[in-house]
Amino acid sequence: MQNLVLRTLEKIQWEDLVDQFLSKLLSLLFLFVLFWMGKKLIHGLVHRLLAPSMLLVQSNSARKETLLHLVDNVLNYALYFLLIYWVLSILGLPVSSLLAGAGLAGVVVGLGAQGFLSDMVNGFFILLERQLDVGDYVTLPNGAGKLSGTVENVGIRTTQVRDSNGTLYYIPNRQILIVSNQSRGDVSITLDLPLLPGTDFELVDRIVEQVNQSQLQGFDQLDGQPRVLGPQWNRSEGFVYRISIPIHQGQDAGVAYPIYRLYQDALKEAGVHLSSSSGPTN
Repeated sequence: MQNLVLRTLEKIQWEDLVDQFLSKLLSLLFLFVLFWMGKKLIHGLVHRLLAPSMLLVQSNSARKETLLHLVDNVLNYALYFLLIYWVLSILGLPVSSLLAGAGLAGVVVGLGAQGFLSDMVNGFFILLERQLDVGDYVTLPNGAGKLSGTVENVGIRTTQVRDSNGTLYYIPNRQILIVSNQSRGDVSITLDLPLLPGTDFELVDRIVEQVNQSQLQGFDQLDGQPRVLGPQWNRSEGFVYRISIPIHQGQDAGVAYPIYRLYQDALKEAGVHLSSSSGPTN
């Protein structure tokens, strides 16, 4: 047995084996360097070619950022596919034969491709209909609950959303069935101040205006001046004094109660008492 092993080792052309190993290693190193340089060059060239077209969406930076991210994703998929093909070819693997005679692997790939194609189709319509853009604050279904956060990337297969805790979620596009985009249109919160019977509305008007002019300047979340709607009839509360406050997109969390307290404290100091507490509505 020992003699057999020795004869086998003697028959191995070690010099040729080392030469082939070094040759393939150098080829792979050269390929990776060439790939890195080519990837940078191609991305820069494509961005430069797209620059004139992007002038049409120059006024919408979010849309421009979304399209550029999408182009980068498509390029990366194509370039990395070519890289894998070249690596397998350098290693001497019969890539064409592997692709042609896939057999069971072809079935598995086909099943996986169904989800991939579904992601691409749904992603295409998300982009075509502008359901969301990079930078939008959205709420998406997440199993039995919901996921809220800022869109960081929209790709042909997945959409990336970062929540308020900093967690980045990768969501397959085929699972995005309902999009609640809070970055489109005007956003406001409504405060109802429940009033007791016989309240002097003119006094309330003056106090609310004083709060609006002097105490709301420190809230960066506000997107303009509050709109005083005045006394309204509420079936459950009776007469309420309603104020609509415009808020920047995605910044309404945690701002309603502090503003409500400002109105409440100012009214209480002037001798106007509220009948009960009331919360904000969107």
